[in-house]
Amino acid sequence: MSETKLTKIIAEHGSQELFIYREFDAPKELVYRAFTEPDLIVQWLGAENWRIDQYEHKSGGRWRFVYKGEMGEFAMRGIMHELAQDERLIRTFEMEGLPEKGHVSLEIALFESAGERKTKLTLHTIYSSVADRDGSKSAIEKNVTDHHLRMDQLFKKIIQ
Repeated sequence: MSETKLTKIIAEHGSQELFIYREFDAPKELVYRAFTEPDLIVQWLGAENWRIDQYEHKSGGRWRFVYKGEMGEFAMRGIMHELAQDERLIRTFEMEGLPEKGHVSLEIALFESAGERKTKLTLHTIYSSVADRDGSKSAIEKNVTDHHLRMDQLFKKIIQ
């Protein structure tokens, strides 16, 4: 496998949108599986700190992931809106336990072939407000690169 391209995060000033781009040295079927199979999801999230309480892989299905570690314990949840096998995943995302309800975002994950055994991942997230986007941006920047590096290792292990 060759070296993958780095994660690129774009958040234009004043916009409710956030884009994340990453190329992986893995076929898009495998990258899609990493986003939709609980045993793979927990590996790139960080198995030592995450558990999956609920994951229904269907349109209208619910999902809920729980973190427990040095930052305390918190959960995130959402609803699956569309699952287009190996192509697209559309779901909502909401942090539980916030003092004010209604901070739900919509995430669209696109999986595109980028050559032999390579995949371009585009994550497009639309937030309820610019403030919500700005509030989550620093956590995303901190965590997403680690998640993508874990995905690289997971793909290397599976593809060997």
